[in-house]
Amino acid sequence: MTVTVRGLTKRYGATLALDDVTLDIPGGRIHALLGHNGAGKSTLIACLGGGVAPTAGTIEIDGTTHDSLTPRTSIAAGVAVIYQHLSLLENMTVAENLFIGQERTTAGLIRRGEQRRLAREALDAVGAGGIDPDVRVATLPIGQRQLVEIAKVVRRDAKLIVFDEPTAALSRAEATRLGALVRDLAGRGIAILYVTHLLGEVLALADAATVMRNGRAVWSAEGAGITRETLVAAISDGHGATNDRPAAPRQGETPVLEVRGLTAPGLGPIDLSVAPGEIVACYGLVGSGRTRFLGTVFGRIPRTGGTLLIDGVPRETRSPAQGLRAGIALVPADRAREGLFAALPAQDNIVIDAMRRLGSWGMRSLPAERGVFDRIADGLALRPRAADLPAGRFSGGNQQKILLGRWVNDAARTRVILLDDPTQGVDVGARKDIYDAVKALAAEKGVGVIVATNEPEEVIDLAHRCLVFSRGSVVDELDVAETTADGLLSAVHTAPTALTAPTEGIRP
Repeated sequence: MTVTVRGLTKRYGATLALDDVTLDIPGGRIHALLGHNGAGKSTLIACLGGGVAPTAGTIEIDGTTHDSLTPRTSIAAGVAVIYQHLSLLENMTVAENLFIGQERTTAGLIRRGEQRRLAREALDAVGAGGIDPDVRVATLPIGQRQLVEIAKVVRRDAKLIVFDEPTAALSRAEATRLGALVRDLAGRGIAILYVTHLLGEVLALADAATVMRNGRAVWSAEGAGITRETLVAAISDGHGATNDRPAAPRQGETPVLEVRGLTAPGLGPIDLSVAPGEIVACYGLVGSGRTRFLGTVFGRIPRTGGTLLIDGVPRETRSPAQGLRAGIALVPADRAREGLFAALPAQDNIVIDAMRRLGSWGMRSLPAERGVFDRIADGLALRPRAADLPAGRFSGGNQQKILLGRWVNDAARTRVILLDDPTQGVDVGARKDIYDAVKALAAEKGVGVIVATNEPEEVIDLAHRCLVFSRGSVVDELDVAETTADGLLSAVHTAPTALTAPTEGIRP
């Protein structure tokens, strides 16, 4: 069994989202798909899943050729897409989710006992026999929900399973178990299309790999031809991440941010001083307190003690509104739910905090707003450069650029920017764009930057100084210029109060 995409093309007006893409995915093999955010991966997935009809080209599945698919005909043909944001209905039970739309009935009554028995068999088949078919999905952790999703598509005898950034929200242990399951599914003859930006996963799992750029499949390789170097070169096209250090902060000036004895439930006390132009990383494992610290500084989490000063002036930040008025901006880890206004155009998302300042007499100035958008789109290499396109229609990395652009544009009044896991789900090239923008913001405007991350490489690439967090406290402080990724891993795992859980996620 082979799934073959031939000359697949998709146009949105003048925009060419897919450009003559050809791809072969034999049964029993894992084919990795990579590329910049906005390269066309999501459109290709949507064509396979039936959500988008291609303008030209064909999709051949097990000898049957389709000009286009609908969600129903895609499922009937044996295609299953497991998206990063799962499609399970949280208020229904596991068994109900596995049989939704295909309920076993007699005289209009659901045979629940039979469904529970078959659900247990399906869960056993994906190594999830410990999950009770009668529990509601909402009670399950994300790793188990993903296993339920996989059990659902395996039960439907899928011939092709598309995994879309499957480990983005998983711990390292869960990601390792998922990798073993993906290999097992391929061993059963199922074709696997594995979409990821994590090079380590490609090197560990893939039999073949394809890189997309600007809607085209620009590079493919199999076996020994897949290396970290060839992948980075193909994805970045010579524009990958660099080892450029951020410009030195402005020492000797009034700190842009000071926190003294900061405490919140499960956090602190923490003291920190950030110089103008300084980038400080908060590095730690899941539950270490790094994200809670950012939330407390911003005002999302009420602090129970301590003081906070911006440019030497004491400020109250006991709510997000107070944090914003003080000049503190937060880019949250969950950009889709907590940061973007998905239905609003990209331009509105970028200028929404500055509309009043850009306008006059209570009226918006659309030319001024467009000027801000154009400068951000150029500076961050936003793709597509479409001011009127709803933010929710952009790929994950470009959504992050839009959200970052809200606080780094020349009309913003940001003094401190807090970045929580800023490159989660972001590819190699987009990471460089984001890093460059953050470094420029710090160097040119003297903004203080605090980055919460669990990636040692991100600390090395971006920060001047690193605070190692564990159980709500700072247990070590490192000069990034004098440490390495291995040194950071050692610090977080050997600190006296460090958690013993492995770092979350698989990272190359």
